[in-house]
Amino acid sequence: MKKINGYIDTVFTKQDALLEGVIASIEENGMPAISVSPSSGKLLTMLVAISGAKNVLEIGALGGYSGICLARGFGSEGKLMSLELEERYATLASRNLAKAGFGDQVSYRTGPALQSLEQLVDKGQRFDFFFIDADKENYENYLAACLRLANAGALIVTDNVLAGGSVVDPEANPKRYTEIMKTFNETVANHPRLESLLIPIGDGLTISKVKK
Repeated sequence: MKKINGYIDTVFTKQDALLEGVIASIEENGMPAISVSPSSGKLLTMLVAISGAKNVLEIGALGGYSGICLARGFGSEGKLMSLELEERYATLASRNLAKAGFGDQVSYRTGPALQSLEQLVDKGQRFDFFFIDADKENYENYLAACLRLANAGALIVTDNVLAGGSVVDPEANPKRYTEIMKTFNETVANHPRLESLLIPIGDGLTISKVKK
């Protein structure tokens, strides 16, 4: 899996000084090195652009790497709302999004994401693209909340669904969320409101379209 991802990143992504700066800032601030892979980030950009999404919700900001990738997809016309548990992560992400030229198009809500999601539901907010990349234990809860917030035809993209390959490879080191990801993948694959597929780049992305 690492060799395949290395090949894809090498052939299909180019050196990106801005995103490399984000990775460096994450390291400098002692934050975990768990941003999406370059190819996963490029796919996020392409999916937002292809879908024409202008109102994007991200669950899990970290240092802003995926946020920049999402914002690049909607250019100057879209809006990104990012939910992040840690205040200092959101602060760094906001700084990096501003450096990327999207400072006026992104907003952050800090604290437990499920609380923020309930508040958005109560306000009648709607989004046409979602990216879930946060605590794996709540993925099914996040999915349920996103469906309540989704416009018809919206895309829901979820990261880390291969759990380092351990969902399929018994010799891969199991992660604490391996079984959670197996269950989640079955859920999205068979959900009556979703049309889904798992794309095996990075640590795996499920792409789900909300049926109209």
